[in-house]
Amino acid sequence: MHVPGYAAPSAKAPLEPFEVPRRDVGPHDVGIDIKYEGICHSDIHQAREEWFTSIFPMVPGHEIAGIVSEVGSEVTKYKVGDRVGVGCNVGSCGTCPTCQKGEQSYCSVQIAPTYNGYEMDGTTPTYGGYSTYVVTNEDFVFRIPDSLGLDVAAPLLCAGITLYQPLAEWKAGPGVRVGIVGLGGLGHMGVKIAAAMGAEVTLISHSPHKEEDGYRLGATKFLLSSDKEAMRAANASLDLVINTASSMTRLDPYLRLLDFDGTMVLVGLPENDVTLSAFNLTSHRRRLSGTNNGGIPQTQEMLDFCGEHGLGADIELIGFDQVNEAWDRVVASDVKYRFVLDTSTL
Repeated sequence: MHVPGYAAPSAKAPLEPFEVPRRDVGPHDVGIDIKYEGICHSDIHQAREEWFTSIFPMVPGHEIAGIVSEVGSEVTKYKVGDRVGVGCNVGSCGTCPTCQKGEQSYCSVQIAPTYNGYEMDGTTPTYGGYSTYVVTNEDFVFRIPDSLGLDVAAPLLCAGITLYQPLAEWKAGPGVRVGIVGLGGLGHMGVKIAAAMGAEVTLISHSPHKEEDGYRLGATKFLLSSDKEAMRAANASLDLVINTASSMTRLDPYLRLLDFDGTMVLVGLPENDVTLSAFNLTSHRRRLSGTNNGGIPQTQEMLDFCGEHGLGADIELIGFDQVNEAWDRVVASDVKYRFVLDTSTL
């Protein structure tokens, strides 16, 4: 079948209406009526071929929230009417060591991304959530808590899990001093989640006007990264820094914020290579790491956590006729803090 959607016909071309091909629901598949789709900066990077060669036409979108409308004959986890989401991947090998650990997003054999990739057959293109309907294997579908609106839950399928994973893995909580670099689509969820975990949260931003919002979202301190004196005074004051910046070249000012045995985790993806001085690692036995989006069990754990604490994303709801304008505004950091597409406008 074909359903309405929007696609990039070629690299850097504006998105335009597109009839999206969808497979029939198989025995282990779930058919989902998409209600809301979050706009992630990675949609823009991939459609504009800023990271690597892409597949066109491209239907972006891996922050899908909707309602189950059909289930396959052997589906056991979901029923028609369930509130569900789909995130960054729709398949993995299932047998490699990382998949066996529930870390499907780090599969070492084969991953099927939700868009700009291929299904597990290796030949059928995947098309994302900028459309009204999607068919996904039940193992890559997540239950959205009733306490969260589908619109504010959609960005959690990427932004939420991308920040939850490092905070959970490095055990953010009471007594842990956490710094979040950047207050955008990723960073605002990092502040919310870290605060809900009980950590002492410092927002680190180059924009002084982000201070008020940082406190509103749960930060207890604000650090202006362009204030060299303030940054110097904050040296060795944090245990964990989650760096969401996508336009950074030097890590050293942020590494110096880490105390002994502190860790910086990169989740932002700058287009250019970043630099650092080895001395800023060795001097305090600091660590530098990075994470992708989370696996299936942890993504559901994140959704349940956000549901328990009422942590939806801060969104601006728009129609599909505004999508190209929204993309330009994302690049200009002109959104607080995530655009979400309303599929009823298709």
